[in-house]
Amino acid sequence: MERKNAWLSYGKKEENELEKICKGYLKFLDKGKTERECVKNTIKLAEAAGYRSLESFEKEEKKLNAGDKVYSVCMGKTIALFNIGEELFDNGMNILGAHVDSPRMDVKQNPLYEDTQLAYLDTHYYGGIKKYQWVTLPLAIHGVVAKKDGTIVEINIGDEKDDPVFCVTDLLIHLSGEQLEKKANKVIEGEKLDLLIGSRPVKGEEKEGVKANILALLKKKYDITEEDFMSAELEVVTAGKAREAGIDKSMIMAYGQDDRVCAYTSLYAMLETENTKKTTCCLLTDKEEIGSVGATGMQSKFFENTVAEVMNLCGCYNELNLRRCLAKSSMLSSDVSAAYDPLYSSVFDKKNAAYFGKGMVFNKYTGSRGKSGSNDANAEYVGRIRGILDDEDVKYQTSELGKVDAGGGGTIAYILSLYGMDVIDCGVAVLNMHAPWEITSKADIYEAVKGYKAFLKKA
Repeated sequence: MERKNAWLSYGKKEENELEKICKGYLKFLDKGKTERECVKNTIKLAEAAGYRSLESFEKEEKKLNAGDKVYSVCMGKTIALFNIGEELFDNGMNILGAHVDSPRMDVKQNPLYEDTQLAYLDTHYYGGIKKYQWVTLPLAIHGVVAKKDGTIVEINIGDEKDDPVFCVTDLLIHLSGEQLEKKANKVIEGEKLDLLIGSRPVKGEEKEGVKANILALLKKKYDITEEDFMSAELEVVTAGKAREAGIDKSMIMAYGQDDRVCAYTSLYAMLETENTKKTTCCLLTDKEEIGSVGATGMQSKFFENTVAEVMNLCGCYNELNLRRCLAKSSMLSSDVSAAYDPLYSSVFDKKNAAYFGKGMVFNKYTGSRGKSGSNDANAEYVGRIRGILDDEDVKYQTSELGKVDAGGGGTIAYILSLYGMDVIDCGVAVLNMHAPWEITSKADIYEAVKGYKAFLKKA
């Protein structure tokens, strides 16, 4: 079942649509390097498309009707958008679900220290990373500091033109003989991922003068103290903008494309889709990279509670109706898949791998070893989705996450499937997944938007 390269089928119209989508995606990546920033930007885009907060309807005691567009946010890190359909909730919803958190390093709660007149921030890595990939790169700090008086201070250092950047240092090659004998997962230890942030001491300070200078600068610019780190969420991400990649500009290279490439394409499709029979939903969630745990992860009750609130404003809520709605819903778990890399062909099954330029990717199952931890989508559902995509001339392919026993991974799919709804993983193939800089194909991004639109309208 050889799938043709999508680029070969495009005319001028398709190429212009593709570039328009990818231009918006580049901006989305630059504005959203953390889950908070992604949600903030999503709200801006949604409100421009006519969406209003669910809370505003509740305050005005207004009923939701077909065609109304609402969103609800959980702690600034997870968002659910709904476009109320003509059938309301009788036949369930069509749901696109992605995540907006990405692998990174988080600043610890007691992070700032000085050693030999160098100042550092102590970090704890988040999600699955190859630690050696994060050294000697220009890095930025994004996040918030919550002060005792309730004030929230936004921090964004390293991505503006005149900003300084930061770095995790590495041992010079001339002295690294012993280091290079270590296994790759030990070459850089987790506790060595400390961020170098300064080297200039305050005059007159004999002890920890560099640290004192850093604290003085933080106080002057942000009005924060060392103790404020205790209630901060500061994320260390790559510094620099998303870029087109390749001489032919056929690809995009950026931080955080797992899973913001699926988040953006899902959101784009949601905002472009109008007048559907079923209620449609776009769910962008947090904490997937560490198991979808916590109040903002998919395992929380946020989504279920929000659906109940929406149904209540539609005048059709009761517990049984909620359960029936969720069970009758259809979902695409919008998450990335591993793109085939010919330089590392030994870990891929070429017959069951995702390739750049061949369209959006379906993973019937993920998991590891014997499909452990996987949602294994029903064949009937896969067949129904195939029919929808073929009718809309969407280019798509199927894949597994590498050879059997080569590794594995998971998504939020299994969590939603617990309601009894049909769910399958579907997204964009990524090279360098979980690295500081990841690569995607513009053609696959374009086909994902087309596929998500077709699903929302016809599933």
